[in-house]
Amino acid sequence: TSAYSSPAKSLGDPGITPLSPSHIAKDSDADDAVEQLFLVVVAIDFGTTSSGYAYSFTKEPECIHVMRRWEGGDPGVSSQKTPTTILLTPERKFHSFGYAARDFYHDLDPTESKHWLYFEKFKMKLHTTGNLTMETDLTAANGKKVKALEIFAYALQFFKEQALKELSDQGGSDFENTEIRWVITVPAIWKQPAKQFMRQAAYKAGMASPENPEQLIIALEPEAASIYCRKLRLHQMIDLSSRAPVNGYSPSDTIGTGFTQAKEHIRRNRQSRTFLVENVIGEIWSELEEGDRYIVVDSGGGTVDITVHQIRLPEGHLKELYKATGGPYGSLGVDYEFEKLLCKIFGEDFIEQFKIKRPAAWVDLMIAFESRKRAAAPDRTNPLNITLPFSFIDYYKKFRGHSVEHALRKSNVDFVKWSSQGMLRMSPDAMNALFKPTIDQIVQHLSDVFDKPEVTNVKFLFLVGGFAESPLLQQAVQSAFGSRCRVIIPQDVGLTILKGAVLFGLDPAVIKVRRSPLTYGVGVLNRFVEGKHPPEKLLIKDGTRWCTDVFDKFISADQSVALGETVTRSYTPAKPSQLVIVINIYSSEQDNVSFITEAGVKKCGTLRLDLTGTDASVPNRREIKTLMQFGDTEIKAMAIDVATSKSVKVGIDFLNY
Repeated sequence: TSAYSSPAKSLGDPGITPLSPSHIAKDSDADDAVEQLFLVVVAIDFGTTSSGYAYSFTKEPECIHVMRRWEGGDPGVSSQKTPTTILLTPERKFHSFGYAARDFYHDLDPTESKHWLYFEKFKMKLHTTGNLTMETDLTAANGKKVKALEIFAYALQFFKEQALKELSDQGGSDFENTEIRWVITVPAIWKQPAKQFMRQAAYKAGMASPENPEQLIIALEPEAASIYCRKLRLHQMIDLSSRAPVNGYSPSDTIGTGFTQAKEHIRRNRQSRTFLVENVIGEIWSELEEGDRYIVVDSGGGTVDITVHQIRLPEGHLKELYKATGGPYGSLGVDYEFEKLLCKIFGEDFIEQFKIKRPAAWVDLMIAFESRKRAAAPDRTNPLNITLPFSFIDYYKKFRGHSVEHALRKSNVDFVKWSSQGMLRMSPDAMNALFKPTIDQIVQHLSDVFDKPEVTNVKFLFLVGGFAESPLLQQAVQSAFGSRCRVIIPQDVGLTILKGAVLFGLDPAVIKVRRSPLTYGVGVLNRFVEGKHPPEKLLIKDGTRWCTDVFDKFISADQSVALGETVTRSYTPAKPSQLVIVINIYSSEQDNVSFITEAGVKKCGTLRLDLTGTDASVPNRREIKTLMQFGDTEIKAMAIDVATSKSVKVGIDFLNY
């Protein structure tokens, strides 16, 4: 045998070999846990820039309640959500979340604030980290590092406590966590480790446990949006494509200023946090026929997620047609462009120093920018003023020896001026230029999706997520794609995902078919075939010639998987006397995988079936059935010894291998 190291040899056991031609079993209900009864579904939209929760009692599923308004909102930014910011004490204990964290941090004396750990927009780290593990760190504003898992768990625990408190106050008696089904939304384009990471953080926060995983559903953001969009009635959305007046406003009003009016118009009681979801399929939806396609573009703070769905009648279930795509083209891109502009005017060296030395003032400046960012519109003519914090002006003078005003005059950025009131004045063109790179990327990405063969004749494009509130993005999407499909924006578009996630928790079966993001299989031995198998894979055991490291595929990347579908394979120990059977599960982003040693193949699970002490009169070829159940964002695997019914289960794990 060659010196080639193979799992079969390194484990000191001959491994397993396929027993039968592969077959797929469709008995998806054979092994389903008994459905637990929850009193309430609470969904958490954990966003890059802002987060929130909503809930619904299972007895009255048509009422969705959005969490209480948060104290400490920003001027010029009305919000049903709170910023995704978290503050830990110098001893690394949880202190506060959201506006409270931001305001407290801001009010600390600079000498003190440098010891406190402040985190914002940290969700992007899960998307951008290539090899995410339970040990991945996040960096606070003061440069100190903390485990990402702890931060996420603190944040989820905060929402759990808020929701329990609100439910208890409302019901007049203490609400137990066991009575709640939790739903947490994640971007569809996240890789599996990030989705699993979110579940681990939720376990750490005490929302559910590995013993009781059904209590928590990880929902994909565009799917949640899609579910909500199905319920829309015409008065709950703005159809950018219609030339006729919507709600009595002509479209030109609607896009520019009419948003606020339309909202007022629809909800006479602006304070109401309860949304009635009429249990009907909305009018728009009733225009869709069997097989019709629509695109959901979920544009948030960090990422843009694009999903293509198809309707399956009669129940109107959704089928994912094209695997989720997208990228880091969220509204953060606009903040980044603003930061680049500041570097251009004041110098990168100064901005870097300012962020480190005056972190709270930097946060202030970005808040001021945020409210102006929301005022940007295609037809705006008057300039946008951004207040510079006093410490910015002061620190700049110390740092450079001349004034901010001088810097602006000297820089050749001609569309940003200094106003005598101590503000940066940006012309509307200057502001629009900050949006352009991000919006161009979104439009480009959408064009690529529209060009895919699976994505012909799309009827509707639903634009959802916080960034969808931007009239600049709306106009760009409408002018690029309005001729191909109808562009629809739900009212209160920032809450679409949250409400859809609640509906998903009430009826998880509504999404019927997904595309598998990865190829899954197990490592096996096959009889060695000269000329077919590479010689370095030859392994001789007890006179039998085996080919080792073979990847036996369960399901391919991009294959359609029905929710709860089970794929079964039968194996037998390569050596009949073997009593401990180890089955390793592997995944890859590639479709065609032959060997587990190929680049990009990752181990993501181990099934260890110990048959010692079982009856020796087992048939000569012992059959080990291996099942993988695909479905929720979770994948479960199981091995069963057919003769003794002994079995072992495992959840696929992307973080610990």
